[in-house]
Amino acid sequence: MERLKLRVVVDRPKGFVDRFGTYPINYGFVPDIIGGDSEKQDVYIISKKVTEPITAFEGVLVAIIHRHDDIEDKWVVTGEGESLSEVQIASMTHFMEKYFDSEIEVLQ
Repeated sequence: MERLKLRVVVDRPKGFVDRFGTYPINYGFVPDIIGGDSEKQDVYIISKKVTEPITAFEGVLVAIIHRHDDIEDKWVVTGEGESLSEVQIASMTHFMEKYFDSEIEVLQ
């Protein structure tokens, strides 16, 4: 099965600080897909190849974080040819997901 390729606009680059703390990864949105909150679909970018703050990213959807106590899910995107385990995703998104009852669906 071919993975969904996405173009992500980064609005909270790695190192961004807000009320939740410092972002250890780049975080953004897919401009042409609307999420459950009627806003652009939010995306965590996790990549071994991209370790610095960025403004845009092209990659593939590898997981969906389903939030049971929120109106939206978060998507996880990585570089083409990269793979992530559920443990890696949980570790890298814990800074934000610790506030929610969520589960990770790793896509095949």
